[in-house]
Amino acid sequence: MATTATQARAPTFFEEVISATPGKAPNLELCLQCGTCGGSCPSAADMDHSPRALFAMIEAGLKEKVLSSNTPWYCVSCYYCTQRCPQDIHITDLMYTLKRMAIKEGYYQKSSAADAPAFSSTFIDFVENNGRSFELGLATRYHLTHHPLSMPKMAPMGLGMLLRGRMDLKPTKIKGIKQLKAILEKAKELGGEM
Repeated sequence: MATTATQARAPTFFEEVISATPGKAPNLELCLQCGTCGGSCPSAADMDHSPRALFAMIEAGLKEKVLSSNTPWYCVSCYYCTQRCPQDIHITDLMYTLKRMAIKEGYYQKSSAADAPAFSSTFIDFVENNGRSFELGLATRYHLTHHPLSMPKMAPMGLGMLLRGRMDLKPTKIKGIKQLKAILEKAKELGGEM
């Protein structure tokens, strides 16, 4: 049986990341390795790799190392890196893509931020139901579920926040919660998972 000269090849890791990113990650291949992204990031000190290092590793096909990295989990979605990137790379969107891929393939469990998906899920649940975060509920639910023995250590900080009016005792919903839920449902329908 003859083989065709143009057999389909498996996509590279770089191609997988591009195709999984909304807007197809424009300009990622143009990364200059200038370091503006890492220099702009308020969480850079906690990351095991700077965004530019992650992009070089993606290009090199180091899938496991990239998806095991804590870098996407420490991204606070401030978009400062995206705004400052001289090549207009949508860095924050890429971080979301890498989080989704790490969860899907189980690599996040090897990360130093292995609890991040559970924390994120708890946060998203409050936002979807109230339109905003509820810090007391978030901390309580997350820590009781994942780190119950750390709760007593959190009490002094929580009490201080309550006394200074920095934390509510019960969640409050935004005015347009029905509209937000409709938007989120449509987004899930169009883009898959949230």
